[in-house]
Amino acid sequence: MAAKKILMLVGDFVEDYEVMVPFQMLVMVGHEVHAVCPDKKSGDTVATAIHDFEGHQTYSEKPGHNFVLNYDFDKVDPADYDALVIPGGRAPEYLRLDERVIKIVKDINSAGKPIAAICHGPQLLIAADVLKGKESMSYPSVKPEIEAVGGCFIGANETFTSAHVNSNIISAAAWPAHPQWIAAFLKELGTEIKL
Repeated sequence: MAAKKILMLVGDFVEDYEVMVPFQMLVMVGHEVHAVCPDKKSGDTVATAIHDFEGHQTYSEKPGHNFVLNYDFDKVDPADYDALVIPGGRAPEYLRLDERVIKIVKDINSAGKPIAAICHGPQLLIAADVLKGKESMSYPSVKPEIEAVGGCFIGANETFTSAHVNSNIISAAAWPAHPQWIAAFLKELGTEIKL
């Protein structure tokens, strides 16, 4: 397997598990991952939030960790990457207002490269006009936005442990789907894991 170069777009209050776990797993299997945030450089941090499912009508939110960025946002050239990862949490809500973030998403999508988005991550795909005519999972509260741009919302199972692949988009509703979501992403990347 040839190692892939993967871009991860994050921001303050990205969901803790949705940035930490994919980052660590992708590096573990040999890929190079650049985690970046607008207006930040390698060594800077973003705050994370832990979203949990505790029987309320929506998820709860608690302070998470500081996640250390390992690449400068200003140095990102979408052509240099084989794939894109967009974690959820509250970060996508404000990242979608950044014109350069949207251009990066559009460029990677136009090249037909795999894009893994989870939870609220599809908000960046919506803002980049990537989901028209495509299917995507997301956290249920993003369903109206997906449908408003002509996308097809795919619901998750009750335990949020399913993922969906449509064209180059690999999506899931929330972090409980990590095993299925990351496995589907690795398959799209052509990653072979030998133990």
